[in-house]
Amino acid sequence: MTDPYIVFGAPDIREEDIAEVVASLRTGWLGTGPKVMAFEQAFARYKNVGEHHVAAVNSCTAALHVSMIAANLDPGAEVITTPLTFCATVNAIIHAGLTPVLADVDARTQCIDPAAIEAAITPRTQAIIPVHFAGHPCEMDRIMAIAQKHGLVVIEDCAHAIETEYRGRKAGTFGSFGCFSFYVTKNVTTGEGGMILARSEPHIARAKVLALHGMSRDAWRRFSDSGFKHYQVVECGFKYNMMDLQAAVGLHQLARVEQCWSRRQSIWRQYQNAFSDLEIGRPCDPDPDVRHGHHLYTVRIDSARCGIDRDAFIDRLHGLGIGTGVHYLSLAEHPYYRQRYGWQPQQWPVARSIGRETASLPLSSKLSDDETHFVIEGVRRVVDGDRRG
Repeated sequence: MTDPYIVFGAPDIREEDIAEVVASLRTGWLGTGPKVMAFEQAFARYKNVGEHHVAAVNSCTAALHVSMIAANLDPGAEVITTPLTFCATVNAIIHAGLTPVLADVDARTQCIDPAAIEAAITPRTQAIIPVHFAGHPCEMDRIMAIAQKHGLVVIEDCAHAIETEYRGRKAGTFGSFGCFSFYVTKNVTTGEGGMILARSEPHIARAKVLALHGMSRDAWRRFSDSGFKHYQVVECGFKYNMMDLQAAVGLHQLARVEQCWSRRQSIWRQYQNAFSDLEIGRPCDPDPDVRHGHHLYTVRIDSARCGIDRDAFIDRLHGLGIGTGVHYLSLAEHPYYRQRYGWQPQQWPVARSIGRETASLPLSSKLSDDETHFVIEGVRRVVDGDRRG
């Protein structure tokens, strides 16, 4: 590894984030408390929903899991999702006692294909989990029409899509639930963390109970300075609550969300322009009625076109001091799912092809102009060098 090394997905942590964490440490309130509540309120304002429609949790995985339980889906019911996603999406389906069903992606947007969703529906289907891949929104009008036609619950996986909008409407506000991630590489980070957004207040109230052991609402207040509060366990819940230490980081991250989005958009556009003459696949430009979250910048490395395969491309960039990611090897390539469900990669050929060719370049508001140019020159050096022989 060279020094300095450009880390993929470096978090943009600033002094005000650090000061807010220190302030929490000084108060002695480290667990779920007032800063979590403030973070929920700030997120609700950003999404233009009421504060009683959001619940902070410790990961997007937890958000997905709790949302499926709060939706009252039948045990073993089928849930349709994309094969081009992180394993957490399908693992949450399994942990909720449900059956994952995959529908292939659109080659252009790399989001789940509505036509493939329709083809995958059976009498056992009860929900759809569309994933807004890389920050590009799914075709939510078509997906919601399918859901309405068949009486299905929609739970949006918005791990990449805090800032994303589709036809003027914010991601996470279409379905019954929207689930967000604040993992370390995400556009807004709390280190680890997530958020549930629900259209129904009863749904979010139940989600909050489920996320804290199934204890009656606001049980975290039992240790506050207003005096001990008794609680009752009303469901068998989980330990999924967010801590004030996490929310302390997120408060200022969220306040800067638009500023950081603009910076990532600038870098994303520089990449698009710089690679236009290379024999690599670039992400599609967003349509005029779409707001891309610019969470990932993914390229496709086809060895027949580039003279180098994806893994060699990643290795050579690493040797130059440039970190990359893979988003994602399709789910059917992983041995656990193949053994449990009999999935074969060729069943979803578009996702298989993307998964074997994709690489994500550094895209963070922390990247300087010099670092951005270094990444551009590194990619050109690796691809152009091989193409010229």
